[in-house]
Amino acid sequence: MNSMKKGDRIVTKSGIHAKIMDLNDKDNTCTIETLAGKLKIERSAISLEMSSKLNAPPSKK
Repeated sequence: MNSMKKGDRIVTKSGIHAKIMDLNDKDNTCTIETLAGKLKIERSAISLEMSSKLNAPPSKK
């Protein structure tokens, strides 16, 4: 989770899917954007970083 950056897609622990708009190192928060608007949340509320999975090449089965 320390490698998160602006533009990454995430899922919060409460199940909200969003995109990171801003990271604040001073108070350990971030601003995320959802379809409903922008929210300021604690970084500890992020459950999963999805950008790497979404950008990964398809796996062969």
